[in-house]
Amino acid sequence: MQPVASPIQSTISGSGVTRQEGGGRERFGAEELVVVMSHFDLGIIESITEYPRGSRKAPKLLINAEQGKFLLKRRARGKDDPFKVAFSHALQLYLAGKQFPLPHLIGTRRENNSMLQWRNAVYEIFEYIPGQSYPQTLEATFDSGRILGLYHKLLLDFKTDFQPPAGSYHLAPSVEAGLRQIPATLASAAGDVDLTALLTFLLDSYRYAADEVERMGIDTWPRQIVHADWHPGNMLFRENHVVAVIDYDAARLLPRIIDIANGALQFSIIGGDEDVIKWPDYIDETRFKRFLRGYDEVMLLSQAEIRTIPFLMAEALIAEAVFPIAATGNFGRLEGLKFLQMVQRKVYWLTHNAQKLIELAEG
Repeated sequence: MQPVASPIQSTISGSGVTRQEGGGRERFGAEELVVVMSHFDLGIIESITEYPRGSRKAPKLLINAEQGKFLLKRRARGKDDPFKVAFSHALQLYLAGKQFPLPHLIGTRRENNSMLQWRNAVYEIFEYIPGQSYPQTLEATFDSGRILGLYHKLLLDFKTDFQPPAGSYHLAPSVEAGLRQIPATLASAAGDVDLTALLTFLLDSYRYAADEVERMGIDTWPRQIVHADWHPGNMLFRENHVVAVIDYDAARLLPRIIDIANGALQFSIIGGDEDVIKWPDYIDETRFKRFLRGYDEVMLLSQAEIRTIPFLMAEALIAEAVFPIAATGNFGRLEGLKFLQMVQRKVYWLTHNAQKLIELAEG
C-alpha cells in the first residue's frame, strides 16, 4: 500500500457495470469486484462484507485485508463527475498531508491514483477508521468546533488546479423556488393547515434573514474553501474527540461564517422521536456556545461574523427542509407538513432570540 500521489483517475476500458437493484440498496457485482480490487494492493484479503451506510445509490464494502481495514465505495450517479471528484480528492490529500483527522485515500497499484474508473463508474478506497456517532456531550461539541477551526486554518492557503464550486444555503434562489414547489407536493396532506400561510412565513423569514446577513456585509468578507456540510453525521468520535471527518463532496469557496453557522445549528438543534410536533422551539444554548468556543480556540471570530450567526442558522434550517420536501413530500421518514411546522417554530425562535444568541457567542 502506498500514499496517493495525485487525485487523477486510472481508467479501465469496458462497458456497463453490473448492479443488483430491487428498489433498495445497490450492490457490487462479482466481476465488478474482482476487476476493481485487482487495481489495488491491499495484501491478502481476509473478508469482504457489505457496509450499508450512507446513500443507497453508493454501495460500500468493508474489506479486512493483510494491510488493514478499508472501505471500497462506488460513487452514486450524479456524484461521479471526475473533475468534481478530483477537486474533492485534492482537498483530502492536502489535509492528509497536514495531519488533519480524515480517512486516507488509497492509491491504485500501478499509477498510485486516488480514483479508479471502470465501465463508466468511479471507485475509491479509504482506510477504515473505527469510531462512534456524536455522543452529544459538551466535550464532543467543543471538539467539533475546534476541528472546524483547524479545517479552516489549514485551508487558508489551499490552492488547486480544479475549480471549486460556489453557492450555499444563503440567499439561494433555489430555496425560494423549492418553497414555491411544495404546495403541489403537500396539497393533499394539508387538511386544516393553512399551507399558504405556513410557506409565506418561511419565505418571508428566509428573505428577512438573508437581508440581515447581506446588510452586515458578508459579500465583502474573504472567501476560502469550507466544508459546507459540517454536521454530526459527518464525524466519527472516540472518547469525546473527533477522530475522523468525512464527506468532502460539498466543499466550496465561501465566507467561513456560512460553514460555522451551519455547524452551530447542527450541533445545538434539539430533536426527538418521530413525532416532530413535540420537538422544542429552542436550541441547546450550552452546546451552541461550546461549539463556538471550540472554534475560537483555533480561529477567532469577528464581532461582525458573530452577528450574522442566528440569521444564517435560520436560513440553513429552512434550506435543509425545503429540497427533500419539495421533491418527495417527506423529510426522510418524517411527514413533510409536520416537519415544516416544526421548522416554522424553530425559525421564529431563532430570529426572535437573535440578540440573545449573539451575546452568548460573544461571551
